[in-house]
Amino acid sequence: MVDYATARMNMVESQLRTNKVTDQRVLEAFETIPRERFVPDHLRSLAYVDEDLRLKDDRYLVEPMVQARLMDVADIRAEDVVLVVGAGSGYACAILATIAATVVGLESDPELAKLAESALQEQGVDNAVVIQGEMNKGYPKQGPYDVILLNGAVAEVPKALTDQLSPKGGRLATVVRSDSGPGKGTVFERWEKAVGRRTLFDANTPVLPGFHKQPGFVF
Repeated sequence: MVDYATARMNMVESQLRTNKVTDQRVLEAFETIPRERFVPDHLRSLAYVDEDLRLKDDRYLVEPMVQARLMDVADIRAEDVVLVVGAGSGYACAILATIAATVVGLESDPELAKLAESALQEQGVDNAVVIQGEMNKGYPKQGPYDVILLNGAVAEVPKALTDQLSPKGGRLATVVRSDSGPGKGTVFERWEKAVGRRTLFDANTPVLPGFHKQPGFVF
């Protein structure tokens, strides 16, 4: 039988602390939230491995190190409102709910959205909600957001999402993947109408549906 508490602690010590995750609130959240409760039953024994876990079709639970580093560099504050694009099974929402004031999860897949809501309720998370909708359009109804986390990689970040960031230092964290080479953990920051970006680390994270590179015109 798997000792999940020990596996969780080992994940934090060997995957997160050794990979430049330094925000103590992020580390404590990963130590506390039971990752095994956010995967299908047949994957629970693998919940703490350092790789992406396939939830269904082309949807994955992002590996712990990548999720934690993106949360770390997003500099989330206790009063922040956070949007998670690609809520998946709800794990990232549960982690962020221990750090931020309000978390909105956006999920396009109805089965995953239902799974996420059920898992959050089971864990007693009362400051996070999962909304079903098109992920690349965001959820402007609850914006602007202090932080947007894209829970997967993207070929490029849609303007619709950066427009939903707070114009006073809103941050968006994701992995940006081109056609070749590794993806790059990247943070975008908005000040008024200007959006800057910082590239921080390599990550081969799967691309979220709806965020692949759009084909150009061929003449």
